[in-house]
Amino acid sequence: MEEVVAMDTRRPLAIVTPTLDGDVLTRLALAEASFTPGQLQRLLPDASVAGVRRVLKRLSAQGIVIATPVGDAAVTYSLNREHVGANAIIELAQQATTVRHRISAELEGWKYPPRYAAIFGSWARGEATTSSDIDLFLVRPRDVSGDEWDDQVGALERSVWRWTGNDARSLVVDEDRVSGAAEEPVLTDVLREGLALYGSQEWFRKAVRLSARTGT
Repeated sequence: MEEVVAMDTRRPLAIVTPTLDGDVLTRLALAEASFTPGQLQRLLPDASVAGVRRVLKRLSAQGIVIATPVGDAAVTYSLNREHVGANAIIELAQQATTVRHRISAELEGWKYPPRYAAIFGSWARGEATTSSDIDLFLVRPRDVSGDEWDDQVGALERSVWRWTGNDARSLVVDEDRVSGAAEEPVLTDVLREGLALYGSQEWFRKAVRLSARTGT
């Protein structure tokens, strides 16, 4: 298998710059708001206020960040969204969301789509690193053969690896077994933290809750 640089959802701009500059730009891109250096530092606990301030001054000198004086001494900073480079920065910062959208689009094109699908684990929590797998939960519908289904799942996992460099790991559960989800902690995790990719999240939630009430 050819080598692909894997994605780090905590530091998505590390793909182009592994410095504090990328981390600061990520926070500014994901929030349409202004921050003081201290406010940004609280979002970047591994950085110092002085370090964040230096980065902001450098980026504002380059025009990609807007510095706005507030009061007598304070200055707030925001991403200059009209800058010609802003869209590229925003797209990089939103890579994890783009991946989810691509997976959803792929599932919609399946000959045998899942009854329900979600992403869970570190990717759902925004804690994934370059060594993290992408955990997919797929409910196989009734009357779909294993071979037909497995071919689709394998193709999806290969596509996800190409898009991100991270291995995709699919947890497949038959639709008839979802009613037993309350007895399987990992499926309860999907209910608690999973981000829906396809199908009705309400259907899945009701199935698990029904199982919990009936003890099935």
